Amino acid sequence: MSEKTNIIIKRAESRQDAGDIAKLAEKIWTEHYTPIIGTEQVRYMLDKFQSFDRIYSDIISGEYQYFVALCSGIPIGYASIKTDGNKDIFLSKLYVEKAYRGKGIAKKMVNMVKDIGIKGGYDYIWLTVNKNNSGSIEAYKRMGFNIIDKIITDIGAGFVMDDYKMQLKLT
Repeated sequence: MSEKTNIIIKRAESRQDAGDIAKLAEKIWTEHYTPIIGTEQVRYMLDKFQSFDRIYSDIISGEYQYFVALCSGIPIGYASIKTDGNKDIFLSKLYVEKAYRGKGIAKKMVNMVKDIGIKGGYDYIWLTVNKNNSGSIEAYKRMGFNIIDKIITDIGAGFVMDDYKMQLKLT
């Protein structure tokens, strides 16, 4: 069975799931984002937004829904969405381990979010992506997202996120 057909995406609900996601975040962010934003900002963002405590708190509060992609039971990627009563879904996080990129896993997770959106009557999905993250920008475009804005967000400690806002219409 190929890696692509052996992928399961499940809702993250437990401390174990939060721990698995935090470990993935550490590995993916260190490898992928250090060349883009530097070691200090990666460390800061991991501690602030991708730590076990933050992820588990988000899961427990229900403010964000987390999903983990598993290949033969091994966590290889994750996604997080937020719905807040508007007609949109914020795709807050979507990350896949380097060895599994290009195998349709991110697309499978986006399709899952699309299904949630369509069933829930949402109009669109939106996300932010670093302006220098060209591979991810192109992948999102292939999945139907369009750049609709440029956003600079102060995240504290002298760091900013310099992003594109991208959107995928569902209706």
